[in-house]
Amino acid sequence: MSAIVSVQNLRKAYAGGFEALKSVNLDIEEGEILALLGPNGAGKTTLISTICGITVPTSGTVTVGGHDTQKAFRGARALIGLVPQEINLEPFETVMNTVRFSRGLFGKPRNDAYLEDILKQLSLYDKKDNKVMTLSGGMKRRVLIAKALSHEPRVLFLDEPTAGVDVELRKDMWEVVAKLKASGVTIILTTHYIEEAEAIADRVGVINKGEILLVQNKADLMSQMGRKQLKIELSAAVETIPDALADYELTRADDGFSLLYHYDTKGERTGITTLLADLQKAGLQMKDLQTQQSSLEDIFVGLVKETT
Repeated sequence: MSAIVSVQNLRKAYAGGFEALKSVNLDIEEGEILALLGPNGAGKTTLISTICGITVPTSGTVTVGGHDTQKAFRGARALIGLVPQEINLEPFETVMNTVRFSRGLFGKPRNDAYLEDILKQLSLYDKKDNKVMTLSGGMKRRVLIAKALSHEPRVLFLDEPTAGVDVELRKDMWEVVAKLKASGVTIILTTHYIEEAEAIADRVGVINKGEILLVQNKADLMSQMGRKQLKIELSAAVETIPDALADYELTRADDGFSLLYHYDTKGERTGITTLLADLQKAGLQMKDLQTQQSSLEDIFVGLVKETT
């Protein structure tokens, strides 16, 4: 796949000297879902705003579909749909008119059949003649997505699309995103929800303090950086970990009935076999063993901690 969005040495600094973006380089492939993770103030929204041409960069370049966002803004912006964090809609207008107006802003000819199809995909068709003020928060977010898709963009940016949405509606939104990808739309979303990235992203990017820490295939990221945890349940509680097991860096549970052992999935040897043998030598009797793979959240937290 080729890059539909290319960011090269992008920097954004403000008058006071604060650098929101620090030489960011990022290629987004056509047809993929990229999840951009980062804590508050990491630069996620600034990056999206700059790519969309809303924020003027201090230096660096951004191209969308081959169009430079500074030199050929109209060509680049025509390819982009943006769903902002804030819900800012005309409350007394109907859903259909709201979406129709957005399409007109991009100079597209009227095409109600296309717009109705979008509303059906977003489960909004039965609300098309309702005023926006009568909709729930989750429905309003769907209207924002419909507006962003109204002019048939090839790239869709979703800035915290499920913020304030309950778990059930969040999962519905994931299904919507999957359908959009299937139709050929490239999707970039920022999120605070780690499970969102795990559920729908092809690649995961981590940004902190205006710098991209990594961009990697989700599965590769999990396998290369993930660690496993072995939980050893004991037949009898222990107050302290025997000195003979000190090299394993075990962690004792508060109740003393289990021990935790962490090991690297990339290592040639996990050390589990010798650990279990040494447990017996130390007089500890095992009741059960459980393993758990590190989550993307564990990896994310570890990366951010390294830069703080």
